[in-house]
Amino acid sequence: MPDAGVVAPRYKLVIFDFDGTLADSGDWFLSIADDLAERFRFRQVAPDEIEGLRGHTTREVIRYLGIPRWKLPIIARHLHKRLASETHKIALFGGVEAMLATLQSAGVRLALVTSNAEENARAILGPDNMARFEQVECGASLFGKAPRYRRVLKRAGLIAGDILSVGDETRDITAARKVGIDAAAVLWGYARRDALTALDPQLLFDSPDDVIASVLGARG
Repeated sequence: MPDAGVVAPRYKLVIFDFDGTLADSGDWFLSIADDLAERFRFRQVAPDEIEGLRGHTTREVIRYLGIPRWKLPIIARHLHKRLASETHKIALFGGVEAMLATLQSAGVRLALVTSNAEENARAILGPDNMARFEQVECGASLFGKAPRYRRVLKRAGLIAGDILSVGDETRDITAARKVGIDAAAVLWGYARRDALTALDPQLLFDSPDDVIASVLGARG
């Protein structure tokens, strides 16, 4: 018989983004941006432009850089290959390991959906953290994670109201909306607060501890 004093988690499954949400990979991406621009012939970004671009959606940034859609898979493969040899340069954000462990210990199921390659996610997360995810969907499109979310939902066997998406970009919120699940935005990643709040996510998190407090809190 369940303990009457134990409050059930607010969500039964949390779907996490990887880059900018769990992994602090922003500086690494910026460090190779000029090389990518030269190699794939798109617009270079000056340092004083970066903050402004953080206020735009992924589609808007790609359009601004002048990257044709057909080049995106080629660029992604190059990025994944290069990152595979430099995963040692990327760490998890402080508090992420404890967050994942606490949620799992409380009975919350975890999934990972990312546009990054699975081998890179495994190398950066490490075996213990990776093992906490019951589902892993890698190689998601830069233009939308909704198809990957739908696969996670189908396999999880839960209703949409039991699931939360946690990411750091506008496309994470958009994908969650498309499949009918709640969206949470973290404020330590890529997109600016104003860009994220403009899409009205159900939750905003300033730290991994906020994720724990909200997910394990009672339903309102």
